Amino acid sequence: MKNTVCLIAAASFLCSCGGITERPIGVIYTNAADPIAATASGGSRTGTAEATSYLGLVAVGDSSIGAAKKNGGITSVSSVDTHRKNILGVVTTYTTTVKGN
Repeated sequence: MKNTVCLIAAASFLCSCGGITERPIGVIYTNAADPIAATASGGSRTGTAEATSYLGLVAVGDSSIGAAKKNGGITSVSSVDTHRKNILGVVTTYTTTVKGN
């Protein structure tokens, strides 16, 4: 019985890590940037937008591409990148950066 419980717990933990196509995330600490899309190189303007989660219970903010475009005064997007930072699941931030004109 004890082995069965351990096997189920291990399988649950490993399944929650995501599949091959998911972005990497650390259980203890994550500080990773990911490209989302690029249609052209460069861009004279940059806009960012951020959302934050506390203890995985409350999330606030707007990290949408639309918010980042608005914050940077961008009408034509050339690239979109994201950045994730997580510390022990206590505070997690998700930042979207848009470049364009």
